[in-house]
Amino acid sequence: MAEDRETKSKLIEDYALIGDTHSTALICNEASIDWLCLPRHDSPALFTKLLDAENGGHAWVQAERMKATSRRYIPATNILETRLSGPEGELVVTDLMPVHPPPVHSDEGPDGAVQSRILRLITCNKGTANGEAGLHITPDYGRAKVRLEAADDGVMAHVPDLDLRIRASGPLSIEGEIVRLNFALKAGERAFISIGCEGVPEVAAITSLQDADADIEKCKSYWEGWTKQISYEGPYRAEVERGALVMKLLTYSPTGGIVAAATTSLPEAIPGNRNFDYRYSWVRDAGFTITAFCNLGLHREAEEYLRFLRNADGTNGRDLKLLYGIDGEIPPETELENLPGWRGVGPVRIGNAASDQTQFDMFGEFLVALNCYLKAVDYRPNARISNRLPELVTTLADRALSNRDKKDHGIWEFRDRKENFQYAKAMIWVALTHAVRIAENMDGFDPAKIDEWRDAAIKLRAEYEERTWSEKLQSYTQSYESDELDASLLRTVLFEALDARNPRTVSTLRAIEREISAGDLTWRYRMDDGLEGDEGTFTACAFWRVGVMTLAGEDEPAASLFRRLLDRGNDVGLFAEEIDVSSGEHRGNFPQAFTHMAIINQAVRMKPQETKG
Repeated sequence: MAEDRETKSKLIEDYALIGDTHSTALICNEASIDWLCLPRHDSPALFTKLLDAENGGHAWVQAERMKATSRRYIPATNILETRLSGPEGELVVTDLMPVHPPPVHSDEGPDGAVQSRILRLITCNKGTANGEAGLHITPDYGRAKVRLEAADDGVMAHVPDLDLRIRASGPLSIEGEIVRLNFALKAGERAFISIGCEGVPEVAAITSLQDADADIEKCKSYWEGWTKQISYEGPYRAEVERGALVMKLLTYSPTGGIVAAATTSLPEAIPGNRNFDYRYSWVRDAGFTITAFCNLGLHREAEEYLRFLRNADGTNGRDLKLLYGIDGEIPPETELENLPGWRGVGPVRIGNAASDQTQFDMFGEFLVALNCYLKAVDYRPNARISNRLPELVTTLADRALSNRDKKDHGIWEFRDRKENFQYAKAMIWVALTHAVRIAENMDGFDPAKIDEWRDAAIKLRAEYEERTWSEKLQSYTQSYESDELDASLLRTVLFEALDARNPRTVSTLRAIEREISAGDLTWRYRMDDGLEGDEGTFTACAFWRVGVMTLAGEDEPAASLFRRLLDRGNDVGLFAEEIDVSSGEHRGNFPQAFTHMAIINQAVRMKPQETKG
């Protein structure tokens, strides 16, 4: 059975992503929608073929004697086109989750009119195309049954806590739990099928091909208008633009939260048990997220993410947590025994136990993100961000300082240990340093506090630089008095917590390349971490390595490595969390915001005379 699932499971890199800034769907290169959560990123999945290749729900388009031959995003959009060809003809499947330009622009909340549906337009470009568009809903991660009901304008699908309406350009048939639209098209003829949430206010129904055309044009206009705001015009415009579009898709626009990835439980090791739910928002991502948005001139997105963090915390920093749900609590971590997992590699988990961990780097992540945004707006933030800002900064800096001598679970969220991790100490230094920078540029801060933070930062940096240096390895190490290498050291260099041109830092870079890298790819670490399986290399770490090389003045080798790493993205420019060394296949949840942030910030860093991010 496991071999059958491995054969039937598509490669992770075979997928593309569409979405509407509320939720997303994954579509494989054969035009099958294999993962869908509605109406939110963290809603129970309706299509689960991604994690259950044999029985999971999905939506398909199939035509006689045709195979998928290519696909692309319409430029500057998140609208996907998949081309199918055969001896009788050719057709194109256009997939989107429509979001329209807003009737009224707002500084807060959604910046588009979300339609809460998937639209599939099927166009015959040449010859003839005979086939079907169908769907099979497996609600609540396959734990519930759908109830289908014929309606005057299509089919109603009733699932737990949600009603869905399926509409099409022709008659729909119901066979058990399957809905089908049959089509017979000649060149120039088209068909459509849509599935959307029922009862969403101010959403226009799609009842004709003309409606479908209008839906696509409005969605295209929204994405093109948003993409035009990206200020980057360097040599990596295509990769930067796609990365920004991915981050926008992973946004939950009502709150401004951004999920780490669109999926849960895509494995990091085969075999293994390194499967986790990434459909939540980590404070750790704040520093690079805000930096990426600000580097691209997307200040509204930066403001919205900061709004989310402040609202999700709700205590003005007194009880800041590691991660948050995009609009509410994170459910307890649970294993779903009914889903076998991608390629049969379980467990499939929902919820995330890391929400209960102790991790002190979050103070630095929050404050570096805040300072990056404040600097971008000349320390004149809008009222949403400036409200009680000195209190927030003071609270976070003081909390960081109060924990400087304590152990935590670390950036990699070890489940079997706490240590004096270098990354946590360095990020406390970052917290104190950026609190000082904010306080020096804004009113309302206690001068004695500023001096305290500055002095404490100097002492802490001297301490972690001494206690994490290994004469044996000629490298900084993962934790105090340790001989373990860790790629998070590279990330601290990017936050200026280690000097990129210091001989010890350069020696650390060489040690990471020698000991925990395989050619262009880099692992997080190579020690036993209490989990099963040998995980893939961590893609963001490889891009951090490029960043440190750039800051160390190794421009040409850095640029060459950057280009080679970009070539490891899939055919539409997307990256998962990890890459397997032996096969080159992608591993882990997909697409990964962390990786695309790293790409954006490195592309900006490599622009002439610029070293941002």
